[in-house]
Amino acid sequence: MPLIYVVEDDASIRGELVQVLERNGFEAAFCETFENVVEDIQAAGPDLVLLDLTLPGTDGQFICRELRAVSEVPIIVLTSRVTEIDEVMSMTMGADDFIPKPYSSRVLVARIQALLRRTTGAADRSILEHHGVTLDLSRSTATAVGGTVELTKNEMRILALLMQRAGTIVSREDIMRDLWDSDAFIDDNTLTVNINRLRATLAKIGVKDYLTTHRGRGYSV
Repeated sequence: MPLIYVVEDDASIRGELVQVLERNGFEAAFCETFENVVEDIQAAGPDLVLLDLTLPGTDGQFICRELRAVSEVPIIVLTSRVTEIDEVMSMTMGADDFIPKPYSSRVLVARIQALLRRTTGAADRSILEHHGVTLDLSRSTATAVGGTVELTKNEMRILALLMQRAGTIVSREDIMRDLWDSDAFIDDNTLTVNINRLRATLAKIGVKDYLTTHRGRGYSV
Protein backbone atom coordinates (compact mmCIF):
# COMPACT_ATOMS: atom_id res chain seq x y z
CA MET A 1 0.00 0.00 0.00
CA PRO A 2 1.19 3.58 -0.63
CA LEU A 3 3.35 5.18 2.04
CA ILE A 4 2.52 8.78 2.96
CA TYR A 5 5.10 10.84 4.85
CA VAL A 6 3.70 13.52 7.17
CA VAL A 7 5.73 16.65 7.97
CA GLU A 8 3.69 18.37 10.70
CA ASP A 9 4.95 19.77 14.00
CA ASP A 10 1.60 19.82 15.83
CA ALA A 11 1.40 16.39 17.49
CA SER A 12 -2.41 16.33 17.65
CA ILE A 13 -2.83 17.24 13.98
CA ARG A 14 -0.09 14.77 13.05
CA GLY A 15 -1.82 11.99 14.97
CA GLU A 16 -5.15 12.81 13.34
CA LEU A 17 -3.56 12.71 9.89
CA VAL A 18 -1.95 9.34 10.59
CA GLN A 19 -5.32 7.93 11.69
CA VAL A 20 -7.07 9.27 8.59
CA LEU A 21 -4.40 7.81 6.32
CA GLU A 22 -4.38 4.39 7.98
CA ARG A 23 -8.18 4.20 7.95
CA ASN A 24 -8.10 4.75 4.21
CA GLY A 25 -5.58 2.10 3.28
CA PHE A 26 -2.30 4.02 3.42
CA GLU A 27 0.82 3.46 5.44
CA ALA A 28 1.98 6.54 7.34
CA ALA A 29 5.39 7.73 8.48
CA PHE A 30 6.40 11.04 10.05
CA CYS A 31 9.22 13.02 11.62
CA GLU A 32 9.20 14.64 15.05
CA THR A 33 12.31 16.76 14.54
CA PHE A 34 12.93 19.01 11.56
CA GLU A 35 16.66 19.50 11.21
CA ASN A 36 17.05 16.89 8.47
CA VAL A 37 13.59 16.60 6.97
CA VAL A 38 14.69 16.08 3.37
CA GLU A 39 17.13 13.33 4.35
CA ASP A 40 14.46 11.69 6.55
CA ILE A 41 11.98 11.70 3.68
CA GLN A 42 14.50 10.22 1.27
CA ALA A 43 15.34 7.49 3.79
CA ALA A 44 11.66 6.59 4.17
CA GLY A 45 11.07 6.44 0.41
CA PRO A 46 7.40 7.52 0.52
CA ASP A 47 4.91 7.61 -2.35
CA LEU A 48 3.71 11.09 -1.31
CA VAL A 49 4.54 13.81 1.22
CA LEU A 50 2.09 15.92 3.24
CA LEU A 51 3.94 19.10 4.16
CA ASP A 52 3.06 21.87 6.60
CA LEU A 53 4.58 25.28 5.96
CA THR A 54 5.06 26.58 9.51
CA LEU A 55 7.70 24.42 11.13
CA PRO A 56 10.14 25.02 14.02
CA GLY A 57 13.54 26.22 12.84
CA THR A 58 12.71 25.99 9.15
CA ASP A 59 10.02 26.68 6.57
CA GLY A 60 7.94 24.27 4.53
CA GLN A 61 8.58 26.15 1.30
CA PHE A 62 12.33 25.78 1.81
CA ILE A 63 11.86 22.06 2.45
CA CYS A 64 9.68 21.80 -0.64
CA ARG A 65 12.36 23.40 -2.80
CA GLU A 66 15.16 21.27 -1.35
CA LEU A 67 13.15 18.06 -1.69
CA ARG A 68 12.13 18.83 -5.25
CA ALA A 69 15.79 19.32 -6.15
CA VAL A 70 16.55 15.69 -5.28
CA SER A 71 13.23 13.87 -5.71
CA GLU A 72 10.09 13.73 -7.84
CA VAL A 73 7.95 12.50 -4.93
CA PRO A 74 4.49 14.12 -5.04
CA ILE A 75 4.07 16.89 -2.45
CA ILE A 76 0.81 18.21 -1.01
CA VAL A 77 1.12 21.33 1.12
CA LEU A 78 -1.37 21.13 4.01
CA THR A 79 -1.29 24.38 5.93
CA SER A 80 -3.10 27.12 7.83
CA ARG A 81 -1.09 29.71 5.86
CA VAL A 82 -3.68 30.29 3.18
CA THR A 83 -2.80 33.56 1.50
CA GLU A 84 -2.53 33.65 -2.28
CA ILE A 85 1.21 34.30 -2.06
CA ASP A 86 1.70 31.21 0.14
CA GLU A 87 -0.10 29.06 -2.42
CA VAL A 88 1.76 30.59 -5.38
CA MET A 89 5.13 30.25 -3.66
CA SER A 90 4.45 26.66 -2.64
CA MET A 91 3.55 25.66 -6.18
CA THR A 92 6.53 27.58 -7.53
CA MET A 93 8.84 25.71 -5.13
CA GLY A 94 7.58 22.38 -6.47
CA ALA A 95 4.41 21.42 -4.59
CA ASP A 96 1.84 19.47 -6.59
CA ASP A 97 -1.21 20.54 -4.59
CA PHE A 98 -2.19 22.99 -1.84
CA ILE A 99 -4.88 22.26 0.77
CA PRO A 100 -5.81 24.80 3.46
CA LYS A 101 -6.53 23.89 7.07
CA PRO A 102 -8.99 23.04 8.44
CA TYR A 103 -9.39 20.26 5.91
CA SER A 104 -12.05 17.68 5.15
CA SER A 105 -10.74 14.13 5.61
CA ARG A 106 -12.66 12.96 2.56
CA VAL A 107 -11.34 15.75 0.38
CA LEU A 108 -7.79 15.14 1.58
CA VAL A 109 -7.97 11.42 0.83
CA ALA A 110 -9.53 12.08 -2.57
CA ARG A 111 -6.79 14.57 -3.46
CA ILE A 112 -4.09 12.13 -2.32
CA GLN A 113 -5.59 9.33 -4.41
CA ALA A 114 -5.95 11.58 -7.45
CA LEU A 115 -2.36 12.79 -7.20
CA LEU A 116 -1.03 9.27 -6.77
CA ARG A 117 -2.97 8.13 -9.83
CA ARG A 118 -1.49 10.95 -11.89
CA THR A 119 2.09 10.69 -10.71
CA THR A 120 2.94 7.20 -9.54
CA GLY A 121 0.35 4.85 -10.95
CA ALA A 122 -0.72 3.96 -7.44
CA ALA A 123 -4.18 3.10 -8.74
CA ASP A 124 -2.67 -0.29 -9.49
CA ARG A 125 -2.28 -0.69 -5.73
CA SER A 126 -5.87 0.28 -4.91
CA ILE A 127 -6.74 -3.41 -4.64
CA LEU A 128 -7.53 -5.10 -1.34
CA GLU A 129 -7.73 -8.88 -1.02
CA HIS A 130 -8.81 -11.01 1.93
CA HIS A 131 -10.20 -14.53 2.22
CA GLY A 132 -11.25 -14.86 -1.40
CA VAL A 133 -12.73 -11.38 -1.78
CA THR A 134 -11.03 -8.73 -3.93
CA LEU A 135 -12.05 -5.10 -3.52
CA ASP A 136 -11.16 -2.69 -6.32
CA LEU A 137 -11.25 0.78 -4.77
CA SER A 138 -10.85 2.56 -8.09
CA ARG A 139 -13.88 0.81 -9.61
CA SER A 140 -15.92 0.30 -6.43
CA THR A 141 -16.38 -3.40 -7.15
CA ALA A 142 -16.04 -6.61 -5.15
CA THR A 143 -15.04 -9.87 -6.82
CA ALA A 144 -15.22 -13.47 -5.60
CA VAL A 145 -15.76 -16.91 -7.13
CA GLY A 146 -19.39 -15.99 -7.81
CA GLY A 147 -18.50 -13.00 -9.99
CA THR A 148 -18.20 -9.26 -9.61
CA VAL A 149 -20.66 -6.84 -8.07
CA GLU A 150 -20.71 -3.05 -7.93
CA LEU A 151 -20.81 -1.49 -4.47
CA THR A 152 -22.47 1.68 -3.27
CA LYS A 153 -20.23 4.34 -1.75
CA ASN A 154 -21.10 3.32 1.79
CA GLU A 155 -20.74 -0.39 1.05
CA MET A 156 -17.29 0.20 -0.39
CA ARG A 157 -16.16 2.36 2.53
CA ILE A 158 -17.32 -0.18 5.11
CA LEU A 159 -15.74 -3.12 3.29
CA ALA A 160 -12.50 -1.24 2.66
CA LEU A 161 -12.14 -0.28 6.32
CA LEU A 162 -12.79 -3.83 7.51
CA MET A 163 -10.40 -5.35 4.95
CA GLN A 164 -7.69 -2.83 5.76
CA ARG A 165 -7.97 -3.86 9.40
CA ALA A 166 -8.60 -7.55 8.74
CA GLY A 167 -8.22 -9.76 11.80
CA THR A 168 -9.16 -6.98 14.21
CA ILE A 169 -12.53 -5.79 15.49
CA VAL A 170 -13.49 -2.39 14.09
CA SER A 171 -15.84 -0.54 16.41
CA ARG A 172 -19.17 0.78 15.23
CA GLU A 173 -17.98 4.25 16.21
CA ASP A 174 -14.91 3.99 13.95
CA ILE A 175 -17.03 2.81 11.03
CA MET A 176 -19.58 5.60 11.50
CA ARG A 177 -16.83 8.19 11.80
CA ASP A 178 -15.25 6.91 8.59
CA LEU A 179 -18.58 6.86 6.74
CA TRP A 180 -19.86 10.26 7.78
CA ASP A 181 -16.59 12.07 8.56
CA SER A 182 -18.01 13.39 11.80
CA ASP A 183 -18.16 12.79 15.52
CA ALA A 184 -21.77 14.01 15.52
CA PHE A 185 -24.46 11.59 16.61
CA ILE A 186 -25.67 9.27 13.85
CA ASP A 187 -28.64 6.96 14.44
CA ASP A 188 -27.05 3.62 15.34
CA ASN A 189 -29.64 1.81 13.25
CA THR A 190 -28.37 3.59 10.14
CA LEU A 191 -25.09 1.70 10.33
CA THR A 192 -26.92 -1.60 10.87
CA VAL A 193 -28.92 -0.96 7.69
CA ASN A 194 -25.71 -0.29 5.75
CA ILE A 195 -24.03 -3.42 7.12
CA ASN A 196 -27.04 -5.54 6.14
CA ARG A 197 -27.04 -4.07 2.64
CA LEU A 198 -23.35 -4.91 2.28
CA ARG A 199 -24.01 -8.50 3.37
CA ALA A 200 -26.81 -8.78 0.83
CA THR A 201 -24.60 -7.38 -1.93
CA LEU A 202 -21.77 -9.81 -1.14
CA ALA A 203 -24.25 -12.68 -1.12
CA LYS A 204 -24.92 -11.94 -4.80
CA ILE A 205 -21.40 -13.18 -5.59
CA GLY A 206 -21.59 -16.16 -3.29
CA VAL A 207 -19.93 -14.53 -0.27
CA LYS A 208 -21.80 -15.35 2.92
CA ASP A 209 -20.84 -15.01 6.58
CA TYR A 210 -17.91 -12.79 5.53
CA LEU A 211 -18.67 -10.04 8.03
CA THR A 212 -18.65 -11.12 11.65
CA THR A 213 -20.69 -9.20 14.22
CA HIS A 214 -19.11 -8.85 17.66
CA ARG A 215 -22.02 -7.80 19.84
CA GLY A 216 -21.37 -4.58 21.66
CA ARG A 217 -17.93 -4.25 20.07
CA GLY A 218 -18.12 -3.95 16.29
CA TYR A 219 -17.39 -5.94 13.15
CA SER A 220 -14.53 -7.84 11.56
CA VAL A 221 -13.63 -9.83 8.44
